[in-house]
Amino acid sequence: MLMSLGGTIIPISLSLSLTRAMENRCLPSSFFGDLRSRELNGFRVRKRPYLGDLSSEPGSFGTGVLSVEHSGATTPPTAVSFCKTSRNSHILAVSDEDGYVSFFDTRRSLPSYASCRERTGLSESRVCEWVAHSNAIFDICWIKDDDQILTASGDQYVKIWNAEKRKCIGILAGHTGSVKTVCPHSSNPDIVVSGSRDGSFALWDLRCNSSSTNRFGEACLLSTAFVKEAHASAPRKRRRQGKPASMSITSVLYLKDEISIATAGAVDSVVKFWDTRNLKSSVTQACPHVEPFVRKETIQHGITCLSQDAHGASLVASCMDSRIYLYEVLQPDKGPVKVFSGSKIESFFVKSAISPDGAHILGGSSDGNAYIWQVKRPESAPAILKGHDGEVTAVDWCSSEVGKLATSSDDFMVRVWNMKKGGRISARSPTAIRKRITAVVTECRKRILDDPPACSISMDDTFQALTGASVEPSSPDGSKMLEFSTPKSGKRSYKSFLREEKEMQQSPEAALSSPSSVLNPPSSIKRRTIRDYFVSSS
Repeated sequence: MLMSLGGTIIPISLSLSLTRAMENRCLPSSFFGDLRSRELNGFRVRKRPYLGDLSSEPGSFGTGVLSVEHSGATTPPTAVSFCKTSRNSHILAVSDEDGYVSFFDTRRSLPSYASCRERTGLSESRVCEWVAHSNAIFDICWIKDDDQILTASGDQYVKIWNAEKRKCIGILAGHTGSVKTVCPHSSNPDIVVSGSRDGSFALWDLRCNSSSTNRFGEACLLSTAFVKEAHASAPRKRRRQGKPASMSITSVLYLKDEISIATAGAVDSVVKFWDTRNLKSSVTQACPHVEPFVRKETIQHGITCLSQDAHGASLVASCMDSRIYLYEVLQPDKGPVKVFSGSKIESFFVKSAISPDGAHILGGSSDGNAYIWQVKRPESAPAILKGHDGEVTAVDWCSSEVGKLATSSDDFMVRVWNMKKGGRISARSPTAIRKRITAVVTECRKRILDDPPACSISMDDTFQALTGASVEPSSPDGSKMLEFSTPKSGKRSYKSFLREEKEMQQSPEAALSSPSSVLNPPSSIKRRTIRDYFVSSS
């Protein structure tokens, strides 16, 4: 049916809709009415994945392909690392088999794959490069707010570089084999641990005076502690034409408790944990569980690398059996809590890295692809990043830009990936929830404790007081839970909570019984290690 409205013929159904809309517009709004309307007619937001659609094409923001070449000759990259501070997180350091270190600015226009093949477009993104070692560089690491960078090389040395001046300010000498890995202390950048192909790992204090200088005038430092044969294999019967088992240390990691070190080697899939105050033997170890009914001698698979999240709660180990194992740092001896598969790890150059928020794992692969797994869904198929033409080796996450990462390959290329234009972090991601909770708590603290609002008798102020409650993060089904309270009751409950928390912190017994005391030990009690927690719990 049709009717006339202002001289215009419109359908009767559309007329009724317009009438209802005008009536609702005229009705006085109320808090509960608006809340009910919002629940029934909520905003429709298109769901987006956590990392969005990743791309390494130059059309996306901060993405592109970098060719690793010097004077027209290409060389395979061996390590990649973004700067760790937010102000410099766009700078990417790349090392290669020829001993070069190159810095790239990923905010600039990055070239495409075609331009890299044609040897064009490198001048804009490359900041600088220099010869750091006379052999391949296997690992690089930023320290001291990105002012310095460590390089571990096949020439058996670790060098300390002034990143701005590209000047060597110290050499860590003492290993008798290629240095495969290096890692700084979690809070003190002057303390460093390194692992070598000779089967040893060493501790270094960069504040110590140099013992000597080399022919180039560079200061040489000696280690403060040295552990040999850290991952030596058990003695076995010698076989005809048998090759000696490798003792190489492939990865070292300073844990967040600031006194423990995790090491892995090429001989087996065992991760060992050491107390730096007593390095005579490892405190505990972790390895994948082996079925008890298998009696025949099993093939030993080495570990290519170790990584941990920003909080130090999870440790990830990439194994040569093409699996990635995730361990809980507080209970490593109970075996991996999650296992990730789908990639091919056929060489010790294939690395992996857990994201800073601990939500995803990025790994290289021998099939020419990179893979991203969701930590909460290890059984789900990983996302595949295609584009490389060779084995994908070193990988790294950008710590300040969500969704930005780098992958290197034997095709002499480094790809910088980011979310496509329009992609953003999902509201359900752990990082988003954590930031939202922090903001609410900080605002409540300032509003309630510092400047309590004065009560008013007006109806609007009454409703504002009722809505001054904290909002819970979005639940998995998308619903939200609201808690209503007056400002006085909120002030009283929040102060009582702070009082109870302070009393618990002052109690040594409560602090000792908490598992978090391992990662963040109270200053008033004796420093504990992971091993101490195991003993007290048993």
